[in-house]
Amino acid sequence: MADDILSQAEVESLISAMESNAPAMKPAPVPTSALAGVRTPAKQREKIVSYDFKRPERVGKEQMRALQSLHEGFGRNFGAALSALLRSIVEVKLTSVDQLTYSEFVFSLENPTCFNLLRAEPLEGYLILDLNPSILYPIIDRLLGGGKDSGSISRRPLTEIELRLVSRITDLFLQELKHAWENVLPLKLSVDRVESNPQLVQIVPPNEVVILVSFEVSMGEVRGMINLCIPFNSIERVSPKLASNSWASYNRIAPTPQSRAQIAGQLDRSLVDVVVTLAESKITTGDMIGLRVGDVITTDKDKRTPLDVAVQGVNKFLASAGALKGSKAIRVETVPSAPAAAQQTA
Repeated sequence: MADDILSQAEVESLISAMESNAPAMKPAPVPTSALAGVRTPAKQREKIVSYDFKRPERVGKEQMRALQSLHEGFGRNFGAALSALLRSIVEVKLTSVDQLTYSEFVFSLENPTCFNLLRAEPLEGYLILDLNPSILYPIIDRLLGGGKDSGSISRRPLTEIELRLVSRITDLFLQELKHAWENVLPLKLSVDRVESNPQLVQIVPPNEVVILVSFEVSMGEVRGMINLCIPFNSIERVSPKLASNSWASYNRIAPTPQSRAQIAGQLDRSLVDVVVTLAESKITTGDMIGLRVGDVITTDKDKRTPLDVAVQGVNKFLASAGALKGSKAIRVETVPSAPAAAQQTA
């Protein structure tokens, strides 16, 4: 192998011969083995990401994070409201926020199910609220006075009576969803109709991108899913509002003189309860029942002792009793010391 490698002098002589006899002769082929020892700088490989035309990602990552933050808070509030309605501990947890095609969403649902078509003005088109039967029937059983044991889950469409009961759940869902979206866009939400077979409803083309917001609902040992489907063309116009984080800022902002003055002005007009305690005493129940008009109850408090003045249940001042223009009145004498006031406030 060493005999096949050209020396530097041989390479230079070949190059000079080629330059001088370029019109008359073809370049002599350089042995492949001679080029083995010479390395050319490798090009920097570009990162290539495959694009799936069946699942185009039309929603940006920032918007997806905004939707996730928005619906996390919604899940907690909806769980609390559902617990109050059912008088049982219900936990609603956001499991995922994904974008997929409408056909993938429809074929992932059970049949029959509770498929609600929602109007969300001023958004265009429909939204979809799917209530999984595995959690829906236990909720209906609970509304009808059932216990913790829900029994077997029925695989049938809802009856008229059950639909009336389910409307209480959907109304609660829409109410909390409206509160969650009010900082982004005021929505007027309503249920247009309810279907049992999701494959018979075509609100957008099968390949249209939708955002699927999935919640897991837990009630005791029973678990099920609630899915909210938002077509991208419905929120395309308001997507810039979702990208901004101004509506979901959790950072504490330092107060400005203007904000302090505004809050102080609002507090100045607030009504508070002021209670003056003249004295305290204890009597038996028998004595209380026997009280008549004109009876006197004695106390251990001296008339010269200052009276406690409480504002909203917290002692704030010491005062003396009197009268002003024919009305009973008090005159503030002293203000409790700062440590005592702080201790009472705590």
